[in-house]
Order: sequence, then structure tokens, then C-alpha cells
Amino acid sequence: MALYYSSFVHLRMQTNAFLLYGANGYTGELIARHAKQYHLQPILAGRKRELIEPIANKLDLPYRIFDLNDSAALLAALKEVKAVIHAAGPFDFTAKQMMLACLLTGTHYLDINGDIAVFEMIKQYDAAAKKAGIMLLPGVGFDVVPTDCVALQLKNLLLNAVSLQLAFATLGGGLSHGTATTMADKIGDGGAVRKEGKIIHVPLGQKGRWVDFGIKKLFVMSIPWGDVSTAFFTTGIPGIETYTGISKKVYYFLKLQPIFNWLLRRTVVRNYIKKKINQRPAGPSDEQRNKATSLVWGQATNAVGRTATVRLNGPEGYSLTTHSALIIVQKVLNGNFSPGYQTPASAYGENLVMEIPGVKREVVNYPSSVNLLQK
Repeated sequence: MALYYSSFVHLRMQTNAFLLYGANGYTGELIARHAKQYHLQPILAGRKRELIEPIANKLDLPYRIFDLNDSAALLAALKEVKAVIHAAGPFDFTAKQMMLACLLTGTHYLDINGDIAVFEMIKQYDAAAKKAGIMLLPGVGFDVVPTDCVALQLKNLLLNAVSLQLAFATLGGGLSHGTATTMADKIGDGGAVRKEGKIIHVPLGQKGRWVDFGIKKLFVMSIPWGDVSTAFFTTGIPGIETYTGISKKVYYFLKLQPIFNWLLRRTVVRNYIKKKINQRPAGPSDEQRNKATSLVWGQATNAVGRTATVRLNGPEGYSLTTHSALIIVQKVLNGNFSPGYQTPASAYGENLVMEIPGVKREVVNYPSSVNLLQK
């Protein structure tokens, strides 16, 4: 049964109100804590009162308690708001229920997902979203706002690009329980790239290389990041690879993963890993996040080998997610949205990422022009 403060029954009439489902998660709580900075009114929501209520009381915010499988409560909650930020993963188990309910209630759907399969699933509902007059915009966090904006900028710099490589890394920081658990659920599943416009499954870490992020040169390996789906929608570039920073020792160890995939996919192994995750802190501390830096690099190449390269640095990933999610939901609530399925950059352009405090971006090279520095 849904719970709410009666004074907020007509929340859809408020231009600054939105539902935040999964508000007790590490990232969800960060979004709730910083919403006031953007003059926004989140209604906190989740499955367990004992987790949601203390946060709501601490922040003096309204809340609701319901399970996504309780369709009546879910629809009732969404009818009261114009938009939802869905922050309760793993999204391959939760995104569809929330999105389908949004289509029924005419509520804009945003999430902080980074899973290729989830992006591809949501994209199939483009026509339904247009008919409902709402926007479906998954990936409003570090997955995939900065990389998506870099991808579009590279496309605009090199219009005839045929391949795109995107890499990211973090100096400092760490993983939240939610992110680590999602990764644990994917252990043994391998990687993915886009080739000739199609998503192709390949071994995790199939490729490794060094990337100059400007601040530091780091080793990266190929991973199945969300941009394998979203960057193609944003740019139309048919070849896409995504990379993340990793130590070379770990990289060479992971090269052996195909031998053990059968074991890593076993439920007992994944549950053991998740048990270990739950014994760790919920995520990086405020101090860790404030000291950490996220790095993004991208390069587009055309058929004759000409390249354009962009690099970016900014707040730590969870901090960036907090700001980008709130910036985007604020735009939506102000009526700035494009109906149907969208990516961050397709909806708001390559400069969306520059609205996030602390982000710096550099065009390293592109054909027939000098270097350009943007801050």
C-alpha cells in the first residue's frame, strides 16, 4: 500500500515535484540530498519503509512505500507527478515495470541505468512514448551523460566518422553497493561492441590500450558500457568501442575469464560476491567523492583515417550523476523535453555536460582547425 503525506496529494500541479524511486540507494540518497540546490521537490519512494522513512524525516521530504510489482500503488504514485527518476537497480529487473507504468500515466521516465540491454529494450517503446507525449530518457547519470555528450561533439567535428572509441576512468572514489551488485550479476557474461551498426558480443577486455586523458595517461580495457547502445542512437556512427581504466595486472588476469565464465555465471558464485559487497561501505564517502576526479576521452575516425579527439574531466562519477540527473529532471519539469526515446545528448545537445559544476572539456584535435579549449 502506498504511503504519502496528505498535503502533497496534488503534487502534479507543482512544477518542481518528481518521484525518486530507490531513494534509499547510495545514488538515490545523494540525489535526494541535493535536490533543494536545484529548487526541486522529490517525493522519496522505495519498497521498505524502514529504509525510506528515516531519509525522508532527515530531509523533511514526503515519501511513499510500494513495490514495483504493486501496479495499483505504482500507478497512483506516478499520477501525482510529471516525472520520475528511477534509481532502483538492477535495471534489467526493474526498468520495464516503471517505464510501462509511466506510459500509462503520462509521466516522463528518467533513470540512472548504464546497461546496454536496458537501453535497447526502452528504445523499443519510442512510438508509444511519442503517442503518450512523454520522454523516455534512460542514462541521466555518469552512465551516459558525459560520454554521450563527447560522442555527439565528435560527430559534429567529424561528420563522416565511421568509428568511435570512448574511454573513462576515475582518479580516487569507489563503487556503491548498487553498482558493484549490478557488476556481480554480469560477471561471466563477456563484453560487447558495435560493428557495422550491430551490437556484437565479444570477450570482456578483448582490447587494451593506453589513453592520454590530459591529466594522466592511463591503461584502459574494453567493456560493454552503455554507449555501445546510446552513442549509436545519438550519432549514427556504425563502429563503437568503450573502455574503462584498469591496472594492467588485472587486465591480464581478466583475459583468462572465458575459461572460468561457466563458473562465474553460477548463482552461488554471484551470491557469494554480492555478500562480500554488502559487507563494505555503501559507497565512497563525501570526502572521497570531493577529492576524486572523473576522466573521459573520445576519438572519432573517418574512412581515410582522419581523427577528432576530445577529453573531459569533472566531478567524481556519483557526484556527476547527482548533478546531471537533477539538471535534466529540472529541464523536463520546465517543459523542455522531446517526446519519445532519447539519449542525454540527443535531447539536450553536446553542451549538456558543461552545465554540470566543475566540468572542463578540451578538443585535442580535429580536421582543418586549431586546438580549442572550453571551460
